[in-house]
Amino acid sequence: MPASPSTARAINDRLALRLLQQDGPLTATQLKNLTGLSRPTVADLVERLQEAGLVHVVGESGSQRRGPNARLYGIVADRAYLAALDVRTDGVAVAVADLLGVTRAEASLPVEEGTKTRPAVERAVAMVERAARGAGAASLHSVAVGAPGLIDPVSGELRDTAGLPAWHRELVKELQRRLPATVVVENETNLAAVAEHRAGAALGRDTFALFWLGHGVGAAVMLDGVLRRGASGGAGEIGFLPVPGTSGIPSALHCDGGFHSLVGSVAVRELAAGHGIATGGSAGQGGTGGGAEREQDPAAAFAVRAALADGSGRGEAFLSALADRVALGAASVVAVLDPGCVVLAGEVGRAGGEVLAALVEERLARLSPLPTEVRAGTLGGGAVLRGAVLAARDAAQDALFAPAL
Repeated sequence: MPASPSTARAINDRLALRLLQQDGPLTATQLKNLTGLSRPTVADLVERLQEAGLVHVVGESGSQRRGPNARLYGIVADRAYLAALDVRTDGVAVAVADLLGVTRAEASLPVEEGTKTRPAVERAVAMVERAARGAGAASLHSVAVGAPGLIDPVSGELRDTAGLPAWHRELVKELQRRLPATVVVENETNLAAVAEHRAGAALGRDTFALFWLGHGVGAAVMLDGVLRRGASGGAGEIGFLPVPGTSGIPSALHCDGGFHSLVGSVAVRELAAGHGIATGGSAGQGGTGGGAEREQDPAAAFAVRAALADGSGRGEAFLSALADRVALGAASVVAVLDPGCVVLAGEVGRAGGEVLAALVEERLARLSPLPTEVRAGTLGGGAVLRGAVLAARDAAQDALFAPAL
């Protein structure tokens, strides 16, 4: 059945807003050409969006004659503010952004091991509120939290997972209780995949698998542009993947003996030391800054960079052994999903760069008949926070741009 006039208007408005978000600012003529709508229809929708406070005039196009047809329209960026949190075992980082995803304020908070739950939660929430004020936000519309562990696919809540601090779950609950905002919780590796897909190594690939190689080990799967979380929210828990070359097998409670034992940060540092490669720094001392880099275990990444710079042959041997290990886990994922592309993300993945990616790709070609490109992640430790900003922005835009039927 043909859409009613009100439904058609709502659909057209949403289409125009999406175009302005992706390609804007745009003139009315450009909107007409991109949407295929008539000039009067575009004029009406622009007027409606201006009255709703979603669109405003941001300038004029120099390529057209001056006047109404030359006006450039853009989304009102401060129509809504959003926050993104990257929650790690040793701290929290937050970024507050506008409706276009432009970061307006950042902050970070270290949380020492042994800190009690209530003080940790209070300090983290206070940091978020200060950052929001610093960005000029009277309130937050949407908040996205990236955290390690399993997210219940039905309730959206962070599950109580062994080995993770209790304050993680309590922080999410407190944010939901105290902030007049939509709070979205997502696994950190999934958010890294979102970021690499839209602004990193997986740009242009709608089907790929991302391996997070850092302090912990995880994977994210994106098929046809959609994240696949699994029936229980545990898709990508490859740290528990049984692989050869370990001293045992993993259990339901611990990933010792699984893929984590081969490529987790401790294993990478031990492998480097065995090849005479310096690791530098120490585990867990990477800081919790909210910038482009947020390395939780710089020692493993340091070892990979040192190996790349080593001219004695020891570095080459270490990288070769590391690539062997990574390829074992990647081969299992490739055999089941055939993603066509694997992105090596996280601190170690970025440190290894194209060299490590090429070595893993070479080994995958030997282990699997399925052609698989291996790319190095480009966003490093900042991928989780970047993905959280995108998730919060999507939540805000879905609400604000929703058809008012």
